Amino acid sequence: MKVLFNKLKKTNKIFLIIYFLTFIIYLITYIFLIKNLMSLTGIETAIRIIVIVIFGIWLLVYFLWNLINLILKKHIKIAITTAITIIFAIVFSFANYYIDILYTGINSISEREYITYTTNLVVLNGTEINSESTLGMINNSEDIEGNILAKELIEKEGLTKNEVVEYASYYEMIFDLLNGKVDGIFLSSNYKTIFGNEEAFEGLDNTIIAYSYSKEMENQDTTLTSNKSIKEPFTILLMGVDSEIDGLNANAAFNGDTLMMITFNPKTLNATMFSIPRDTYVPIACNNNRYAKINSSAAYGTSCVIDTVEQLTDITIDYYVKINFKGVVDLVNALGGIEVDIEAPDFNYNHGINCGGRFCEQNSDRDTSESGMIYLDPGLQTINGEEALAYARCRHLYLQSDIDRNKHQQQVVEAIAKKAASLDSLSKIEEILNAVTKNITTNMSSTQILSFYDVLKSMISNSLNDGSFLTIEKTYLEYYSLPVRLSNNGTFTSAIGYYPGSLEAIVQLMKENLELVDHEMIKTFSFDANEEYTTKVTGQGITTGEKLETMPNFIGSSVSEAETWANSHGITLHTEFVDETSSYYNPNITPGVIANQSVSNGILLNNVNELTIYINSISTNINPPTTPNEGNENTGGNTGNNNSNPGENDNNDNDNDDPLDIILPTDDDNNNSESSGTSETKEPTTEEST
Repeated sequence: MKVLFNKLKKTNKIFLIIYFLTFIIYLITYIFLIKNLMSLTGIETAIRIIVIVIFGIWLLVYFLWNLINLILKKHIKIAITTAITIIFAIVFSFANYYIDILYTGINSISEREYITYTTNLVVLNGTEINSESTLGMINNSEDIEGNILAKELIEKEGLTKNEVVEYASYYEMIFDLLNGKVDGIFLSSNYKTIFGNEEAFEGLDNTIIAYSYSKEMENQDTTLTSNKSIKEPFTILLMGVDSEIDGLNANAAFNGDTLMMITFNPKTLNATMFSIPRDTYVPIACNNNRYAKINSSAAYGTSCVIDTVEQLTDITIDYYVKINFKGVVDLVNALGGIEVDIEAPDFNYNHGINCGGRFCEQNSDRDTSESGMIYLDPGLQTINGEEALAYARCRHLYLQSDIDRNKHQQQVVEAIAKKAASLDSLSKIEEILNAVTKNITTNMSSTQILSFYDVLKSMISNSLNDGSFLTIEKTYLEYYSLPVRLSNNGTFTSAIGYYPGSLEAIVQLMKENLELVDHEMIKTFSFDANEEYTTKVTGQGITTGEKLETMPNFIGSSVSEAETWANSHGITLHTEFVDETSSYYNPNITPGVIANQSVSNGILLNNVNELTIYINSISTNINPPTTPNEGNENTGGNTGNNNSNPGENDNNDNDNDDPLDIILPTDDDNNNSESSGTSETKEPTTEEST
């Protein structure tokens, strides 16, 4: 060793320094390369090992061979090998940079272990909270922001003496705030984003936060994990957060206006896309299966949305992805635009602006001025990020509103997926990762996400071989209008019901793609040369199955009509005669016909087993009577229902009706005894107890 050092002292000092510096630089970049390559679990394992071994051998060769060359003073060989080694080190540096960006980005989109939950006491502008104020709170003890933190805020702000009204539904609670029945209610920070799309909740713009309370807690969504291999068929629930800010809010609650269930089979490279309309009326899993619009489940957090969708489809959700649609702007721009066939609008006006037959929608900042509108001509074209977001958001220009919006969102998602697979420049990767990582949250682990490499490789291989990249089967859920009263004496909300037959067809398709059931082979085929060929959309045109029904309006109808309807629906009917002393008496209705009913019209029938109808007694001190079924909204007659046959109540008829201005009993009168399909009549009374 001493001899070696003596010989090195006699070598050219410049080449000796270059030799050692090059070796150190190469060694450092090589060590980081090993670390980064090993982090890419599941991606070309054999190739990664070969790369590590080859460049490890080169490290030894450079060290030993150039040591000899230094002693032998073969400076030309040293210069050549040093140049090659420096090039390798530069390549390693670039590789380390991009791998680090990729891995850091992937880790950042996973759910954080702890997040900040916030509850706010929301009041109408100008309202002051004092000891006499009535507060509204969600009665679900598992709701962190609506119940748990609300109780802590009450203690913190000394509101323990205030009357607290508990609600089973956010909708009912907000309606009562806007109508002045309570002075303040507890909502999450992004309540305007969650509920602001409801036309009935426009009054939320006139609200302020009186008190706010935040607490860092363990993220409840981190428990929603899956061990499902990406190499096997799997499901993803895509949940859109339509935020006006760039970045994904850390709060558990979100608006849930976009729910898209995707199944993917990596063996066949086949995907199905099922967009669930936001207003679909379904049982909410985390709220005692009370019926509500499916987007309301998002107010309780991601787990509630997943449980509700799983209950609806009978299919397990393996993974979820929450995406802020504001991030679509950056993502599409990073991809250089996407190609979308813009559907021609059905209406000309949007947000009070005449679009002139073109597509138009507010920009990402929801600028309400004419200059803030995005305009597009119908037809196939390449659109940028602002245009893609506008198209994915728009619903007011189209006849089917939210249904058409869901269809457009499917178009945008499909176009993004296809464009992402055709990337031709590494420079775009960083832009794409930046756009994705700050606007997406998922329960996938970094290993599971990296496993998509093999899927993407198969897609590209197929595309090169036969031109087919990915098969996406679209679906369409047939629906009908379902105006529903939220509570007895409450307000109507404009929901939609779905046809079970249509949902069954969609679920069957998804289960086939997941290989949960055998594929049903079509054995018949028909063809008409005179008909234009259109791609089949599963679920479309199927209107079979039992529809949801709501309570008809019997006020002004005969008793026999109510009896016939009750018998056909297995509901126990009670009849009571009332006079002027009863709160159920209706002076605008003629004696002998139905003056009032215990269950308001528009109430969903699922939990109704009994109905009491109240009949005006003959009296000498009543106003001039109206005739039954006159339909006068000021007399308590029928509105929007044809009571000549209440049993055939069409839910579409009530879509734009206002609630009747009549005296109705409270919710306590809506009993839930067993159905018997019988009727009981009480004799006329002079006193009526409420």
